[in-house]
Amino acid sequence: MLKTTAKEAKNNFPDRYILCYDNIVNLCITEGLYKEVNCFLNFIFDVGNVLVDYMPLIYLRGLFNDESFAQKMYESIFKSPEWLMMDEGLLTHVEATERFIAREPEFESEICQVMERVNEMFIPKLETIELLPRLKGLGHGVYYLSNIHYEIRDFLLENHDYFGLFDGGVFSCDINKVKPSPEIYRHLIRKYDLIPKDCVFFDDMEENVAAADREGIKGVLFTTADCVLGFI
Repeated sequence: MLKTTAKEAKNNFPDRYILCYDNIVNLCITEGLYKEVNCFLNFIFDVGNVLVDYMPLIYLRGLFNDESFAQKMYESIFKSPEWLMMDEGLLTHVEATERFIAREPEFESEICQVMERVNEMFIPKLETIELLPRLKGLGHGVYYLSNIHYEIRDFLLENHDYFGLFDGGVFSCDINKVKPSPEIYRHLIRKYDLIPKDCVFFDDMEENVAAADREGIKGVLFTTADCVLGFI
């Protein structure tokens, strides 16, 4: 089975040979040759657990070597309203830290340690990142769409060079909207003048994938880079 891009299909084959089903174009040639054509022009990536590792519990276990305390810090920090507010751009890293300490002053030292070293979690997922130049070479647009804090945003942009490969993207903190809110998907589409049905979105959270589908974007639950390969 041969594969080609949507752009190549549209440019090189007569319309009468093209049938579209849920944005996967099946091209049937009368001589009996069959080509499966990928018609997604734009690939959109979540960041955490797609482009970089994001595993708070593993990070906390490494810091404290105490499962019970790691679980406690996970609930107190990563599952807190403040963590979401940082994603929404409504609280800074410093302001959130102050709130965590005010709530549990007996753990001030540990809280500061967690917050000061949080960027250590974000290890690049090379198997995904290595696909970005390939997608660009095939003529696809590549974008990111992530729930993220100002400080983590700045760290990634300053230290992870592969962000220069993207045609653009949206961080939640910049627009005060988070996935799975429909507004964040619509913002990305409007900002880059994209057509939803031409886009495929990879995210590790089912609710974010479902929200993309509701906006007319093909949502794919990301588990490994093989999820992306299936659309190239």
